Amino acid sequence: MSMLPLVLMFVVLYFVMIRPQMKKQKEHRAMIDALAKGDEVVTAGGMLGKVTRMGDGYLSIELAAGVEVQIQRSAVVQVLPKGTMK
Repeated sequence: MSMLPLVLMFVVLYFVMIRPQMKKQKEHRAMIDALAKGDEVVTAGGMLGKVTRMGDGYLSIELAAGVEVQIQRSAVVQVLPKGTMK
């Protein structure tokens, strides 16, 4: 009987913190895997750009005309709708 509150706290912790975190990681991994050339993305540093080249672990992103940077795939935090950047 004395273990019941401890087990109950773990169950609540699982459903409130651990499960949503795992779901978010799974969605992020799916977004990273679905990246394609020409997608407009936002990086973890806040830079907006268009994917120009793709490698296994890295992407080349064009920030402005003639300005390309290479970033890790995991640094992409959001894929923007097409035509967002002008």
